[in-house]
Amino acid sequence: METRRIVVGQGDAARDIAVAQRSGAHPGLFWLGGFKSEMTGTKAAALDALGAEMGVGVTRFDYSGHGLSGGSFLDGTISRWLEEALAVFGLTTGPQIVVGSSMGGWMALLLNRALREAGGSRVKALALVAPAIDMTEDLMRATFTPAELHDLHATGRVERPSAYSDEPHVLTERLIVDGSRHVLFGHGSIVVGCPVAILQGGQDAAVPLTHALKLLSHLTLDPVSFTLVPDGDHRLSRPEDLERLKETVRRLVAE
Repeated sequence: METRRIVVGQGDAARDIAVAQRSGAHPGLFWLGGFKSEMTGTKAAALDALGAEMGVGVTRFDYSGHGLSGGSFLDGTISRWLEEALAVFGLTTGPQIVVGSSMGGWMALLLNRALREAGGSRVKALALVAPAIDMTEDLMRATFTPAELHDLHATGRVERPSAYSDEPHVLTERLIVDGSRHVLFGHGSIVVGCPVAILQGGQDAAVPLTHALKLLSHLTLDPVSFTLVPDGDHRLSRPEDLERLKETVRRLVAE
């Protein structure tokens, strides 16, 4: 596996992005992590191990402000992270299975749309784990209390407890406002142009089952499989969850 760094953006907006690539056959596996997640996380590592097992290429990276990449997390927006995803995708060749977890599920759909609009999509299929589509609107802004909305506009940020860290999640006004530019719901069917597989935990408190079903109702033009893990949480990182993800990716590679 090769690790490299690339610069994305110009001038003051330039940031150093860490990328890990494993060479191999096509279709390759392209990982998009979640909000405040890193490319060394459990699911990303399992995907890399699967790539080694199958002899296919694997590409992972950290968004700016995450993991080994440069830049400040508080400067992060969906636009910035999508720009980085597109730049890293440009390092790949041939067809790719794009695997996105949580926010990465939204990023996967946005990446695929951007590639299609540019006339050069190489996305063979999408595998979405607890996809947090339109999270800045549906899962953040819409859930803010009046006090949090006041803080957002008065201070430019909202702090919320994290279930996975002692440090709170800091949600910036920049992130929320920018996210509204990328919403997918409310515009009819979402056109993907390739097979989609969704894995969703029934006990997911961060991305509720109802949210995943909302996405399902918008995916009416492409082949979609939906797997509900009744006792699964948001992470879906137990051994049985990881095996389920691997089996899903194996199937998409073979199709």
